[in-house]
Amino acid sequence: MSASTPSVTAAEGQPRVRMWFDPTCPWAWMTSRWLGEVADVRGLEVDWQVMSLAVLNEGRDLPESYRARMPRSMRLTRLVTAAREAGGDAVVKPLYDALGSRIHPGRRKDDDAIVAEALAEVGLDASLAEETDAHDETLRGTHQAAIDLVGDDVGTPVVAVDDIAFFGPVVSPAPTGEEALRLFDGVVAAASVDGFFELKRSRTRGPVFDQAELAPQEA
Repeated sequence: MSASTPSVTAAEGQPRVRMWFDPTCPWAWMTSRWLGEVADVRGLEVDWQVMSLAVLNEGRDLPESYRARMPRSMRLTRLVTAAREAGGDAVVKPLYDALGSRIHPGRRKDDDAIVAEALAEVGLDASLAEETDAHDETLRGTHQAAIDLVGDDVGTPVVAVDDIAFFGPVVSPAPTGEEALRLFDGVVAAASVDGFFELKRSRTRGPVFDQAELAPQEA
């Protein structure tokens, strides 16, 4: 499958929606929860694609704490790419869900166990757990497809509506219900304006994986 020619096309009357993620990125995870809910309600067919923070940051001067996270990024983006090559597009989102639920809300660090459990959950061959560079050309191709659309001064997540892509939306917690739909409609509206490029404010909280975390605490 060519990275520049996604296999998922728009349903009738719907925009073509793609999202690029790195399984290790908590912000991409939040965005994927929002977009997944919108897809379920609206009947969207989202094309889930991989981009790699490890590839993005190659050759950059990174803080040591951030640099230490890059091998995990490379391992898991290679894994999802290999899984797609083995099982097709249909396995990408379930595998991402299985990995991400353990990494982000689960806050687990035991990657060998995480990978083995996620592959078993999705019904993929356990041999895919062995890291290999055999599919790096494909991985770099899907990564570059995002960069070609959005530019190289951003990271994950990247969401494209038809052929207009943005970094983000960056959300915490992931919107649900009508709020999720309003945000999606806003992204679609922004993508329809040829000269629109950026809208941003500083983050005031980290990733909130559970709405209950925002509830006032009892004294």
